[in-house]
Amino acid sequence: METPVVRVGIIGAGTVGAALIDLLSDTSRVDALIDAAGSRLELVAVAIRDTTRVRSHIPAHLLVDSAEKIASDPTIDVVVELMGGTSVAHELITTALQRGASVVTANKALLALSGTALSALARDNATDLFYEGAVGGGIPILRALRTSLAGERINRVMGIVNGTTNFILSKMTSEGSEYASVLSEAQSLGYAESDPTADVEGFDAAAKVTILSSLAFGTALDGSAIYREGITKIRLADVEFATRNGYVIKLLGISERVGASAISQRVHPAMVAKGHPLASVAGAFNAVFVEGASSGPLMWLGQGAGGAPTAAAVLGDVVAAARNKVTKRFDVPFSVDTTLGTFPMGELQSAFYITLNVIDRPGVLSAVTSVFGDHDVSIRSMEQSGFGDEAHLMFVTHIAFESDVSATLVDLAKLEVVEEIGSCIRLIGVDG
Repeated sequence: METPVVRVGIIGAGTVGAALIDLLSDTSRVDALIDAAGSRLELVAVAIRDTTRVRSHIPAHLLVDSAEKIASDPTIDVVVELMGGTSVAHELITTALQRGASVVTANKALLALSGTALSALARDNATDLFYEGAVGGGIPILRALRTSLAGERINRVMGIVNGTTNFILSKMTSEGSEYASVLSEAQSLGYAESDPTADVEGFDAAAKVTILSSLAFGTALDGSAIYREGITKIRLADVEFATRNGYVIKLLGISERVGASAISQRVHPAMVAKGHPLASVAGAFNAVFVEGASSGPLMWLGQGAGGAPTAAAVLGDVVAAARNKVTKRFDVPFSVDTTLGTFPMGELQSAFYITLNVIDRPGVLSAVTSVFGDHDVSIRSMEQSGFGDEAHLMFVTHIAFESDVSATLVDLAKLEVVEEIGSCIRLIGVDG
């Protein structure tokens, strides 16, 4: 029996696209790919902006200068979108899905904005939209949520889902360096973009959290914003405090059930107790921690970014899409659970680490602690460093409501003796 052929077109030949082309061209893996896909994968076109530029890893006959040609070509079975962006990518993916092509993408920003609608479009046209490479690089967390844990009641998904920020915070911890110098190093090594805003302000992590949440809980991918804080206010003094007290600071993405029918989605720095599995995840690695009602705690760890790891995840999706083409089936996307509500951020509870720069004079501590008391925020411990005009107070609270802590910070800022409110970081792994 002759082996079926599935024709693949790639839009974008950047870091991930180039790595994917290498994987598809690896002659030592041909038989393994045929076995997995039930077909032979034939790369037939690669869309790039400048076809005159020499690219030694891409045969010249594959190059086309129009992404639209690949999206609309009826002979291409699987379209791989790796160009990034939202508006043009949305148009290309829509075109491909409407003609019945399967689409594989790693475009987390687009999925967070329009993933539910695009998945419905794929379903309506009896084809697939896969996006494993959008979260966690080479970590197969989305496939695990879609298949292995499909029947499980997930209670929480929590993870380190941005390699750039984890690299920065890990370096600050291990080397005692300030944020600005480590960010510069990350940029020189290629871990951070020249404009690192998407990473360090938490936008990248927020998009990934929304995708994880859609598969774990059935929340919509429709551009709804979630609570987000970045790491730009983290100082070396905060990192050192965490180390002294048995914590490490991580940028966490969290989506969890609260009560019977509400979901909380958020991204923010947290002091994670060193005994927690996420605390040991260092460098540019990602990790996703899942808590299921029956399965208990599970964790996936791996390279969270980079061309090769992400391309491996993309190739897995291409194989799945090809297999479905051969068997004439498609994966039904997860439905949106319209009964779920959004849990108010202010009603969440946590212990907090809060720092203040104050003028060191009699009565300051009394004035500050009275504000905490006015809002029912109980202080667990307090440290002071520096004197005079450079006094620095560090508080750890007992578990308190977010709204009460926010009100406390507002009133602290009004005190004449408070020169600056520094950090406000939640603690993970604290009871009472």
